[in-house]
Amino acid sequence: MSQGTIPFLIPALVATVGLVLIPVLYTIWLSLTDQDIAGNNSGFVGFENFALMFQNSEFWYSLFVTLQLFIVCLVVETVLGLGLGYLLSRDVPGRAIFQGLLLIPAITASVAVALVWMLIYDPTLGAANQILQAIGLDPVVWLGSREMAPWSIAIVDIWQWTPFMALIISAGIRSLPSEPFEAASIDGAGPVKKAFFVGLPLLRSVLLVAMLLRTVDLIRFFDTIYIMTQGGPVNATNTLNVYGYRAAFIDQEPSYAAALQLSLFALVILIAAIFTFVRKRSTDVE
Repeated sequence: MSQGTIPFLIPALVATVGLVLIPVLYTIWLSLTDQDIAGNNSGFVGFENFALMFQNSEFWYSLFVTLQLFIVCLVVETVLGLGLGYLLSRDVPGRAIFQGLLLIPAITASVAVALVWMLIYDPTLGAANQILQAIGLDPVVWLGSREMAPWSIAIVDIWQWTPFMALIISAGIRSLPSEPFEAASIDGAGPVKKAFFVGLPLLRSVLLVAMLLRTVDLIRFFDTIYIMTQGGPVNATNTLNVYGYRAAFIDQEPSYAAALQLSLFALVILIAAIFTFVRKRSTDVE
């Protein structure tokens, strides 16, 4: 790096320190103290908030809900995105227009998405139950049932973000070299074998990047859940992020909430590091 470029980096460094480093350091300090919502601080308590967190069954259940939604949404969005991405990679008339329309769910504000889906899930007037009754099935309490609420939230996220995954995968498919597929055709491989044994290995890096981008969002899943269920019913959708928000602003325990948010931060870093390591290993193999 030349000395002439250093002045141009200063604004970025100041923004990084101000928007990232200082809040993280403040959260760490807050988690090690005992402060109430009014800002009165009783002093340093060490790792007491973390000890309380690990002893609290609600923390472990919120961690389970977070990982449950993360795994279900990520797997389904990746599989559906792979299929939709393949269709989008074909040269058909109007593809650009269709791709633009697919982006609408991803660019729509999560508040608007949550409110629309709350209407769809309405037990009496919602379209979801009307469709079920039209095909002879019983209506479902989508958001009021402890068993159904997590799956209802997962459906919303899958609907909103599968097109995003599909567009990334579609771009990756269009960038693949044609020579390996031609060689596989000469060897007598059919479309299915070429897709699984040639296409998927070549797409591995693209898939890992797309999954990493969704991982960061899914682990800190908050806005849609809080608007639709506030973590209920009976904590069925109480993710770590929702639990931390409720601890800070409803239970008025900011120091305990800071410990919760740091655990969420550590979980994001851990899973992102796993994806990065797998991607690096796959790149080295290639």
